[in-house]
Amino acid sequence: MKAAVAALATLALASAADAQDMHAGHGAHAGHEAHEAAAPQGPAPAPTDFDADRYFPKAEMDAARARLRHEHGRMSWSKVTVDRLELRPGAGPDIYAWDGFASYGGDIDRFVLKSRGEGDRKLQRAEVEALWAHAIGPWFNLQMGGRQDLQHDGRTYGVVAVEGLAPYELHLDAALYLSPHGDLSARFEASHDYRVTQRLILQPRAEAHLSAENVPSQGVGAGLSHLELGLRLRYAFTPDWAPYLGVEHERALGRTARLARAAGDDPRDTRLVIGLRAGF
Repeated sequence: MKAAVAALATLALASAADAQDMHAGHGAHAGHEAHEAAAPQGPAPAPTDFDADRYFPKAEMDAARARLRHEHGRMSWSKVTVDRLELRPGAGPDIYAWDGFASYGGDIDRFVLKSRGEGDRKLQRAEVEALWAHAIGPWFNLQMGGRQDLQHDGRTYGVVAVEGLAPYELHLDAALYLSPHGDLSARFEASHDYRVTQRLILQPRAEAHLSAENVPSQGVGAGLSHLELGLRLRYAFTPDWAPYLGVEHERALGRTARLARAAGDDPRDTRLVIGLRAGF
């Protein structure tokens, strides 16, 4: 009897060992298959069959997919914005001023045409810039091209600029200008829209001009030559139609201020502003 029990026990232990070995082998094989399945290389293949093709003609669906690709990355569009069109009444002659741009192109490359200027009884200064704009990130564009001043003795400049939206929705525009005469100057602009309500928007704005050298024919001295500080409160009847009221302070600085005094002009001027911001 004892011999029979011992034989049964030995057989049971051998069967358990065999089962454990089989289970271990199966686990190793499954792990190997899982490792191979999780290690594909390269980009996922593009789909070649579409469920919609079963219900609609394939030619029509190909055209629809081509239009979708065009509208999401390849579409060209235009925009016209008159950022400032305003009248500045004061003790002397009333001043009119404008600043706006038009652009055409895609999300990456665009053609931009800018214009700004001001005058009273006659045109004091005006300029037009023709620029190629290229996106250098989600928020900024590099702009290159030329600028032509339209007033008497107006000059031509090459332009390199960076324009975009900095953190906290601060709009920045920095440009360098170089004329064929070697005159190097720069202009920096910064503005921010504070939404008092959904329609009422307060915009502080600052603009600074710098020149690398004296240009007496243009009434400009070397260094920080001109500073503009403005505050405008506009009411947006629509996103593209917003009249505004505000105040604008302009000041010539340094050698430019001395040139203005020598010409009989006041280097400082503060005025109320009545204007319109519009887009098309």
